[in-house]
Amino acid sequence: MELDPLLLSRLQFAFVVAFHAIFPIFTIGLATYLALLNGLFFKTGNPAWKRLAEFWAKVFAVVFGMGVVSGIVMSFQFGTNWSNFSQASANFLGPMLSYEVITAFFLEAGFLGVLLFGRDKVPPGAHLFAALMVALGTFISSFWILSANSWMHTPQGTELIDGTFHVTSWWAAIFNPSFPYRLGHMLLASFITGGFVVAGVSAWYLLIGRDQLANRKALSMSLWLLLVLTPAQAVLGDFHGLNTLEHQPTKVAAMEGNWETQSGAPLLLFALPDRDIQGNHFEIAIPKMASLILTHSFDGEVPGLKEVPRDEQPPVWITFWSFRIMVALGFLMIAVAFYGLWLRRDERLYRHRVYLQTLRLMSITPFIAALAGWFVTETGRAPWLVYGVMTHAEGLTPSLTGGMALFTLIGYMAVYAVVFYAGVFYLTRVVRGGMLDNEREPDEQVERPMRPFSATHIPFDTERQGG
Repeated sequence: MELDPLLLSRLQFAFVVAFHAIFPIFTIGLATYLALLNGLFFKTGNPAWKRLAEFWAKVFAVVFGMGVVSGIVMSFQFGTNWSNFSQASANFLGPMLSYEVITAFFLEAGFLGVLLFGRDKVPPGAHLFAALMVALGTFISSFWILSANSWMHTPQGTELIDGTFHVTSWWAAIFNPSFPYRLGHMLLASFITGGFVVAGVSAWYLLIGRDQLANRKALSMSLWLLLVLTPAQAVLGDFHGLNTLEHQPTKVAAMEGNWETQSGAPLLLFALPDRDIQGNHFEIAIPKMASLILTHSFDGEVPGLKEVPRDEQPPVWITFWSFRIMVALGFLMIAVAFYGLWLRRDERLYRHRVYLQTLRLMSITPFIAALAGWFVTETGRAPWLVYGVMTHAEGLTPSLTGGMALFTLIGYMAVYAVVFYAGVFYLTRVVRGGMLDNEREPDEQVERPMRPFSATHIPFDTERQGG
């Protein structure tokens, strides 16, 4: 059987990016939360804020480390698997990635050590400033990475001449049409992810009776955040969809499972799209609802997949179902957040064991929703690497063989399995260990960490008692 290097390279990049994406989408929100906790402690001196800040700094250290390790290899794949694309887009993507390193990664790396290891070693104001700079670094990093990726979806400000993209307007290229919507959508997803993880861990601590004061504060803060951001994400998602309809109508057609361009298009709740027959099996639909959502009119026109040749149609099944998973989980998160508001009466929120258990389970849903959204975005663009300009096949390394792509794919999967197991194992130990003991004396000596994971103060080979 002949191995297809294009398919294997796409699978490889999808695997690496999907594995990596779950870490920054958490650390972006968590870095802001850490800055807030440190700010509250700096202002009030309440030790509960300090305990929360120190505990979540441990979690941040582990997740940030896993994100760095998992993200390094992505840049290598541009050269090994997508050299044609790398050469063609170097005039734009090269500077963009350099800007991310210089303005964001250096900022994070410079202040991360102070944030993790500087407590009681630098003035409180300097420690708070370090927390703010780390949070700012995550925002700047998101700006450059999302701008570069958005340009691949809605290329503007460049011109393809003799196989090379030349920048004609940096402003138009950086602030391309889809960038503001995609940046906002991703940042809200990061805050929601951080909110649900903090809520889930705090709920578990409340269930087992650990540090009730601090974890009530953390749970309450998280649920207020989610109460605002989950419906805001739905609204921003609607604007993002309208933008996608304008610039990538074929992607929207795949998301909706709509094959024929039609007015008053139905919203498919369930269907089995089939590219071979250019249609769907077993449709369950709400009449005219897709037109209302996408055009804000019951009789609005929704594009169909048949508007483009079959070889330019994206993999409809993945795009269609990933979109529904994302939306369904989004509405579930909204419902959970609003039910928490209902339970705040008479402080039932902190005693409702079923709801607290639900929050524990909900900790994983933002990650699934984010990955589903990424699948929608990237598979819906296929077969275009730069939408409407360069296909995946044109960007592939010419000398790459299927065997080489398969070998590296298996290698990445094996290495990442080890990284993921080690990270989750260590992260579980951190969460089980909980916060620093309330009774620790302020002048008690704490051993100076010698490596990044030492910021957790929990070695692999010991168990912390209690809980």
